Amino acid sequence: MRKLGFWGLVAGVVAVLAFADGVQAAAPPGSARPAASLKVKAPHHPGPGPQSGPIRYGRTVIVPRHRTRHYRDVLVLRPNGHFYRGYGYFSSDDDAYKWLAFTAITLKLLDVLNEHQQRTHEAAQVRATTAAVGETVHWSDGSAAGSVTVLRDGTSSRGRYCREFQQEVIVGGEAERAYGTACRQPDGAWEIISTRS
Repeated sequence: MRKLGFWGLVAGVVAVLAFADGVQAAAPPGSARPAASLKVKAPHHPGPGPQSGPIRYGRTVIVPRHRTRHYRDVLVLRPNGHFYRGYGYFSSDDDAYKWLAFTAITLKLLDVLNEHQQRTHEAAQVRATTAAVGETVHWSDGSAAGSVTVLRDGTSSRGRYCREFQQEVIVGGEAERAYGTACRQPDGAWEIISTRS
């Protein structure tokens, strides 16, 4: 089975979070079902360790448990790239707590980055949380480059400040983009409420 990344898990979780926050989640392309009705199925897989994953657009996405963890109340998912503590240039989860949820906005190209390049990409995401709307934060490290753009901001129906981001990673002439909307919680930490590629 081809490793597809983590979007299926996010689709189910995001639909629930978006519905709870009063933000309308988008339906899957070509689907008559609203996104809030997406179902999560944990398939049985014989083998060495337990695995689970959701169904997204008729395709199963498996996120091995060793690629997920919790820190405080944040689910940290790193289905692609290097799996490490912290986020960006913050080497501990405690220091990176406010931004750990951004691991939900992932790209398959993270698999070809080294750890320093991946952390440089994440540091651009951290900087984008305070950048002006419309501003693009660029990064470059060796053969990899990319950007994070703040597309818009606003307030959710629950009164939380939210921002929509576009991430792009370019490696060897190949580019990949992902989008995500995050809302700031009362403690200052960000929560991802929607993602798309």
